[in-house]
Amino acid sequence: MESLATYLVVLSSAAIRIGAYVFLRWIPGHHAPPVVLLSAVLYAISFLSVCQSQAWPAAAGPTPSSSSPPDGKLKTGWKLPAESSGGKRGNSNSGEQATTEEERIKWARWTLLAGLPNPVSIRLTAVTACINLILCLFVADMVYRAPLMYPAHDLSFSRVGYVSDTTASLIVREPRSSQLPIFVSYRSVHHGSSRAVDESWKAVGQAYWLSNETDYTFTTIIKGLQPSSRYQYAFSNNRSGYFTTAPIAGHTAPDSDKLTFFTSSCIKPRFPYNPLSHPLSMPGFKHLAQWIPKVKASFMLFLGDFIYIDVPRRLGSDPETYRREYRQVYSSPDWPSVSQDLPWIHVMDDHEIANDWDGNTTAPYPAAADPWHLYHTSVNPPPVNPGASYFQFTQGPASFFLMDTRRYRTPSQPLSASSSEKSMLGSEQMSDLLTFLSRREPEGVKWKYVISSIPFTRNWRFGSTDTWANYLHERQTILEAMWSVSPGIGVVVLSGDRHEFAATAFPPPEGSRWPVSATVHEFSTSPLSMFYLPFRTYEERDGEGEVCVKYVPDGNSKFGAIEVMGGRGDQGVMRFRLFVDGEEVWNHVLTTGPTVIGGKGSDAVWG
Repeated sequence: MESLATYLVVLSSAAIRIGAYVFLRWIPGHHAPPVVLLSAVLYAISFLSVCQSQAWPAAAGPTPSSSSPPDGKLKTGWKLPAESSGGKRGNSNSGEQATTEEERIKWARWTLLAGLPNPVSIRLTAVTACINLILCLFVADMVYRAPLMYPAHDLSFSRVGYVSDTTASLIVREPRSSQLPIFVSYRSVHHGSSRAVDESWKAVGQAYWLSNETDYTFTTIIKGLQPSSRYQYAFSNNRSGYFTTAPIAGHTAPDSDKLTFFTSSCIKPRFPYNPLSHPLSMPGFKHLAQWIPKVKASFMLFLGDFIYIDVPRRLGSDPETYRREYRQVYSSPDWPSVSQDLPWIHVMDDHEIANDWDGNTTAPYPAAADPWHLYHTSVNPPPVNPGASYFQFTQGPASFFLMDTRRYRTPSQPLSASSSEKSMLGSEQMSDLLTFLSRREPEGVKWKYVISSIPFTRNWRFGSTDTWANYLHERQTILEAMWSVSPGIGVVVLSGDRHEFAATAFPPPEGSRWPVSATVHEFSTSPLSMFYLPFRTYEERDGEGEVCVKYVPDGNSKFGAIEVMGGRGDQGVMRFRLFVDGEEVWNHVLTTGPTVIGGKGSDAVWG
């Protein structure tokens, strides 16, 4: 029985330590907390059993020579490390003391590594038990501290959403009734600075009452603005900020030759875990914040997984549980640094609902959609159709279509990936996307960006049933429409979800009616602040026609900056810049036109 208890101590201790490390520093999967908890219960029972079977030293402490049994065996049934091979213990006191001291050191190491009680040291026994206890507390802290202690009911904030050449969408949250009513006003400021010009404030809206029905949020749209102009807005509850309107379609701002925006997805507070960090801190936000003033982006295209409702543990499926997750992100001490000068535009992905969601609008989608609409779509670009959750807009030299890949899709199983009956988008959204791709763009618009929360390529082999790799018939129709876009206009897919980065090229089939200059490119970038996969999941295969341009799997924080060059010539130029853990690691240039395609970056395969 002693031997069994000893083995259980070692195994349960290993499960606690390995499970906690993987959970806290590698992948915060929902399987780890119950494994660690059950291992902790087993460890405590078996640990106490082993302790009760041991003869402990006196309080004054034994001498090294008397602390081990003379035959080198412990009462636990484990044998102490043997002396040097082939030798026997000498009869001299000095030899016995040296051997015993060596055995004691080896047992101390084994105690700390394996979590076993040490029969000659109460202190080491306590230390190894405390190591496992602290790891269990860290896991519990990661799972429960934020939702239980930081529900963010008192969150008061404002942010800028979609900004066009003549409008700006704003949202404010204010739960304090003492701040009501809330009035909204704005004024012009000098472009590129926050110094106000001599122009009076203009009132644009008010909210006399806010309630839990909208989670105490209020949205408004400022209209009648001038293109490429700087403005200051202010709410009467002391929430204020600045924004710059977009240039006219087909143009860039007068003081710039390009349109720049960020793209990424996937955030989770305090990961990798640091017990000294604020429970709502976002390490990736710190990396993004340092590049915002350098890159001077017009907006962030965030491609889903703004919250992780089921990671590490789902604690509810009601609207309030989902609302709390959104409030916690906006309550993060790092949020102001990435939103004060950067409007955010959003699409939805699975973890805002449930992992690998393909259940359309069945539960829990209604609960998940409640805060999604309150906090995000309310200040997103206008939907393509009333009530739709996909969007399109044109800004400067680029046009955008933001797909919803969750609400309208048919189940991923049991139909095959090539079945014509499967749809990611649904018939209406598919029709609207094809119309977007075929429509004539204003002069000066050289790029069409199709935004997908999940990868368009099938080169990701892990979890591919949730991506476009499982909806190949519909994807092929979209690809052919992309290859058929008017000459001189490039098509780029931006996606996220995989917690890795990959750039992929989709050239038309050889001998087809499309020229090679019609090649479509995809840049899939994530996470902004989350885990990355410890194993490689992206693989290019011969015969599939999907070319790997660049693959960067590692890094807890990844985001891209897209620079769309202006100009009224025949050729469009854009550059993609990749940032990993705060450092720019790669860039790639694409051009449109019949003669030059692909990139001139260091890893280009075209051009």
